[in-house]
Amino acid sequence: MFEQTFKNIDDILHKDAGCGSELDYVEQTSWILFLKYLDDLEKDKATAAELTGKTYSPIIESAYQWSIWAAPKDNEGKLDHHKALTGDDLADFVNIQLFPYLKKFKTSAESADTLEYKIGEIFSELKNRVQSGYNLREVINRIDELRFRTHAERHEMSHLYEDKIKNMGNAGRNGGEYYTPRPLIKTIVKVVAPEIGQTIYDGAVGSAGFLVEAFEFLKHSKKLSTADVVTLQKNTFYGKEKKSLAYIIGTMNMILHGVEAPNIVHTNTLAENLADIQEKDRYDVVLANPPFGGKERAEVQQNFPIKTGETASLFLQHFIKIMKAGGKAGIVIKNTFLSNTDNASVSLRKLLLENCNLHTVLDLPGGTFTGAGVKTVVLFFEKGAPTQKVWFYLLNLERNLGKTNALSEKDLAEFVTLQKTKGESENSWSVDMKNIDQTTFDLSPKNPNKKEETALRQPQEILAAMKALDEESAEILNSILELI
Repeated sequence: MFEQTFKNIDDILHKDAGCGSELDYVEQTSWILFLKYLDDLEKDKATAAELTGKTYSPIIESAYQWSIWAAPKDNEGKLDHHKALTGDDLADFVNIQLFPYLKKFKTSAESADTLEYKIGEIFSELKNRVQSGYNLREVINRIDELRFRTHAERHEMSHLYEDKIKNMGNAGRNGGEYYTPRPLIKTIVKVVAPEIGQTIYDGAVGSAGFLVEAFEFLKHSKKLSTADVVTLQKNTFYGKEKKSLAYIIGTMNMILHGVEAPNIVHTNTLAENLADIQEKDRYDVVLANPPFGGKERAEVQQNFPIKTGETASLFLQHFIKIMKAGGKAGIVIKNTFLSNTDNASVSLRKLLLENCNLHTVLDLPGGTFTGAGVKTVVLFFEKGAPTQKVWFYLLNLERNLGKTNALSEKDLAEFVTLQKTKGESENSWSVDMKNIDQTTFDLSPKNPNKKEETALRQPQEILAAMKALDEESAEILNSILELI
């Protein structure tokens, strides 16, 4: 039901002059979906309060509630066409009344860790791009058919929202940077293995995939107490995101997965001076896939001890600094980080190896990231002690990865098993730090366990073999001639 509804909504938005791409479809579906989800959430809270003899005060005033402006119903529970706004009336209400009302929550909310504040923040970043009030009415009607009342419904909804984000990534126009393959994220979370009570941070949050999967991991890690639930809701997940659309989608994604007021801030992480980070600002766990290939301005580079324009290298410095002593990290980075010879790369490798225990490097095949041919590695490290030994795992697949042939958790199963013991195999090996070049700190993986290919023969050997075959052929031919 959800899947077909999303397809129908995309078809409607495709016809609208204000929506030109998959990115616009996701953004516009998101805010309407969010208000319907919020309406169902408020109904659930009202029901729960009633059962305990309490009164629930709705967050949204009645005139702006979904059941009044978006989907008023008649006595039979069907859309009341006399009361339901459409056309210019609907577009004007949304643009002139609804959005300004919702924006005000940002200033009127008690604190930043409330759902009210998040509502205000989301609608301060958004604008309605659906130009036709008739198209908007059609989309609202489709979304009104959706239900988020049961756990199963919410799970299906969040799963399909992930699919929409994935499709947005496939659509290009920088959408791909928002989406890291979920099997890879799940594997990284599994290896880092955060625990309830630890703080988890992603400074390049994108669609919040790492935070969502960490939430799912912790939710199922043990039987949760009431205190655990509050900890997961309020004091566990933290993120920063520079781009408006990614910020909105990341926040929405977390809310749809069940974190009511995500601690995601709309800011440029790299604008923060590393010297200003104090102990109170640090986190236990860092999980991230920072954007690579970007170039940062000189004034941004001034915030970092190792000056470089490469965005991912600045992020790595930020992550090392913002981790608590004993903190753990799983970070995706371009594989060229392991071997680049420029001064900044060498200095960064030295910084990592001297300040952290880089215990595992997962080397991924090209095509892991749909639409990007770049090869990547995942760095797993702990802060506080220098690296003694690095365990490498080269993910060797018998197929090429792509849109129709994506990475799966099964592909990574051997890595997860071997990583626990740092076992050796045809695809895994360990390197002692004393065997690393102490001037370049080159970490590029050279697999000593790879089976040798059949050695190519020397030209003299080939010529000798050809001569032997010629002589043999001549003998056979002579024998035949003699018989004749």
